[in-house]
Formats: sequence, C-alpha cells, structure tokens
Amino acid sequence: MTRLLEKYNQQVVPHLIEKFGYKNKLSVPKITKVVVNMGVGRATENKKLIEESTKHLTVVAGQKPLITKAKKAIAGFKLRKGQAIGCKVTLRGKRMYEFLDRLISIALPRIRDFRGLSTKSFDGRGNYTIGLTEQIVFPEINIEAVEFVQGMDVTLVITGNSNEQSCELLKLIGMPFKLE
Repeated sequence: MTRLLEKYNQQVVPHLIEKFGYKNKLSVPKITKVVVNMGVGRATENKKLIEESTKHLTVVAGQKPLITKAKKAIAGFKLRKGQAIGCKVTLRGKRMYEFLDRLISIALPRIRDFRGLSTKSFDGRGNYTIGLTEQIVFPEINIEAVEFVQGMDVTLVITGNSNEQSCELLKLIGMPFKLE
C-alpha cells in the first residue's frame, strides 16, 4: 500500500469523521481519480510537440496518455477538426496515490517562488485543479532533453459534497495551501 493511502486510512478518515460527524467510513470524501492534462496549442504548427509532450506525460504519470483532438475547426487558430491538440491521463488507485505523493512532496516544492496553493481553485462540487506552468518540476524529466517547456493541469476529482470538506481532506493529506 502506498504511503499516502495509508495516511488517508489511518489519520485522515478518523479526523474527518470526528470533524464533520459522518455516520460511517464510506460517507467520508475521498479522491476518486486524478486527471493530468497537457494542452499543446503550438501543435498546429509542429506535430513533433505532441510526441514530446506525450513522452513527458508518460514518464510523469506512469501510463500512456490519450491524445486529445479538436472537436471543431477554428480558422482563427488555424485548427482543423480532428487535429491533435493535447494529451491527458486519468489515474486511479495505486498509481493515483503514488502520483499525488510525488506531486505534493517533490514537484510542488521545486516550483520557483512557491508560496502555497490557492484555496480558491475548487469548482463548487469539491473538485480541485492545479495549474503547473512547466513540466520540468518533476524530477523524472531530464531537463537537458526538453526542447520546449509545457504547462499542465492536474485535476483532483473528490467525492465530497462541498469545497470545505474537500479542502480539509487535501490539507490533512499534506497539500501545501497558502495561509490566508
């Protein structure tokens, strides 16, 4: 069992039951999946960028990403329907907890001028999204081999009913939020 999953089961669940008064363990909010998305807008000009971003996402997430394609043509962006414009990975189970552990303990502290994550990035249903400006914050990626710096979005899908419950869950797991 991963370190973060053990922490969730042994420390986080009892604390959330005590704080919010849940009747049983199954009603406690939990992270169901993590979606890592890289939108490569410059891929319309250079198809090699999609290949490189999928390679980086494979290394970071530990599984092969799905290449996302444009749903409709937009002439202003020189975009055709069906053209590859990004890639995404959906992580669940053990891989999800391992990725979150690496994100919280290694990648986020490596961000330049990092002062914590905002608590305003919840969507109203308890899900949380983090935007990273560069993929090189993950130590798995060799900086010398990177041709272009690409950002990514990390979305945590949580079963909680409210932002407050999800925020408390993430704080107890160890997510570094700003002190407000």
